[in-house]
Amino acid sequence: MAINKLALIRYKIIDNCLRQRHRKWTLDDLIERVSNGLYELEGIHSGVSKRTIQSDIQLMRSNKLGYSAPIIVIKRKFYTYEDPHYSISNTPLSDSDISKMKDAVDILKHLNGFAYFEEMSDIIARLENNLSKQEDTSASYIQLESNKLLKGLNWITPIHKAIREKIPLLITYKSFKSKSEQEAVYFPYLLKEYRNRWFVICKSKKGKTLMTLALDRIIDIAEMAKSGYIAYEGVDFERYYADTIGVTKSERDRGRRVILHVDRHHAPYVLTKPIHASQQLLKTEENGDILIRLDVVLNFELEREILGFGECVKVLGPRILRDRIKRRVYHMLQQYLTQAKNKDTADILQ
Repeated sequence: MAINKLALIRYKIIDNCLRQRHRKWTLDDLIERVSNGLYELEGIHSGVSKRTIQSDIQLMRSNKLGYSAPIIVIKRKFYTYEDPHYSISNTPLSDSDISKMKDAVDILKHLNGFAYFEEMSDIIARLENNLSKQEDTSASYIQLESNKLLKGLNWITPIHKAIREKIPLLITYKSFKSKSEQEAVYFPYLLKEYRNRWFVICKSKKGKTLMTLALDRIIDIAEMAKSGYIAYEGVDFERYYADTIGVTKSERDRGRRVILHVDRHHAPYVLTKPIHASQQLLKTEENGDILIRLDVVLNFELEREILGFGECVKVLGPRILRDRIKRRVYHMLQQYLTQAKNKDTADILQ
């Protein structure tokens, strides 16, 4: 069954509304939101009729498009999803969709021979592998890093839309350090992924500096009026994060010269997979050990990267980073030197 562009826009707007469980949606609310969305996206002034939205809801409930959306009506008035985690974006691809995407992947594979498309090799491999898994039950030929228990991935689409369309977001957020959730208006600027965890780089309506919010700590999101959006006017984010491992950085942080000693067993690994794009080989010693230089911000992710090499990497400078690593290694050692303090722990280890 073919879906025209306007119908797909309506389905997505309705889906986005029903996933926002902080408010109750009447049929009139959905009509208003869809009409506004069609005006903003397509410049359509006529809006939509009550009958059109009712038909859209019935079609989304059915399996004609593969949605089978669990849309229910509460108190004969308010529309919502019975399953709070449902979204039409999570529905599997139809046979027709898979066929069309395979054709697109074939075209991309031909274009991949051009220099402009060299960076797409990874994307093409991912698409081809995922399409093969959708199409049949044959074994996967590529195993990609993933974490199925990761939370917050459902916020990627609405945040990406807000960044693209310059929409302020009312975000309910609970950090690991906070005892209770906080609600505030943010202006989103960038979605950034690091080691399978997603973050939104934004600025609070009441703040002046950039903030980094983890998507897995977001409780809820609601769109605000576009007129209140304040655009980002700093340096482009490619440059902003060029001296950073991970996402932890303030606007005042600058890259520092970091010198690392790597033993001969890990030298080939570090040389073939640089810790950071700024990595330089300073010296190769007679026994095969190497000295490398990084120009990076001294943040938590850098420390975790260094600690991940264990005894095979030593920080020579700067002193502040060397002292941080020494302190953390000392505390790690204390964890192992301290015996189990109670019987419960001893029982678990047995």
